[in-house]
Amino acid sequence: MTRNIQLERKLLHFSTLFALLFAVMGISLGAWIGSLVIIFDGAYSLVSLFLTLVSVAAASYIHKPRKHPSAINITKVEPMVIAFKGLVITLMCCISFASAVEAILNGGRDVNTGVALIFGVINVLGCIGAYWLMVKKGKRANSGLVDAEAKQWLMDTVISIAVMIGFVFAKILSLTEYQSYAVYADPVMVIIVSIYFIIVPLKMTYKAIQQLALDKQLVSHGNNHDDSISSTS
Repeated sequence: MTRNIQLERKLLHFSTLFALLFAVMGISLGAWIGSLVIIFDGAYSLVSLFLTLVSVAAASYIHKPRKHPSAINITKVEPMVIAFKGLVITLMCCISFASAVEAILNGGRDVNTGVALIFGVINVLGCIGAYWLMVKKGKRANSGLVDAEAKQWLMDTVISIAVMIGFVFAKILSLTEYQSYAVYADPVMVIIVSIYFIIVPLKMTYKAIQQLALDKQLVSHGNNHDDSISSTS
């Protein structure tokens, strides 16, 4: 299947704008109601935005006409971008985990669960919509960059669902005799999400590095083959 360059660009641009919207919403609301996990969600969207811009630049570079295309190994660009994205997301998960542990040690965080639940519903619906669009249209685009974007939106979707479930649980706790434990719900959610989602970017990075190693082996084999032909001649 051939690569649909025009559709690839449209999907990457859409992902950029949507990630910006969720980043602004998440970070602003999270700071307002004092929720570490919503800030994490917004920060993930902000990181997604930055990484999408990297993907857009990579896609533009890959498809840019060149007078001497053989001088630059274009096949390495896409796996390098995907590996970079995986490493950045992994780093963000590690930082979030450390922040959540610190919050628990400091006595938890008191959060307005009512407002958080409303945000959670909106966030989940938006992320599901973005993921569905990336998967459905991404098949026609036949692009590894769009596939990586779909994985990012899948992670954001599950993060949003986990956040919403966590706030439901926190709300229930606040109405019982165990209300004193409700302040730990927010950082505990961050810890769970960070541990779970570090697996996805690590897999992305591993596969991209494998691809780079395979390309290197093929190039090395090709050069050795050419040398043997030259020596025979």
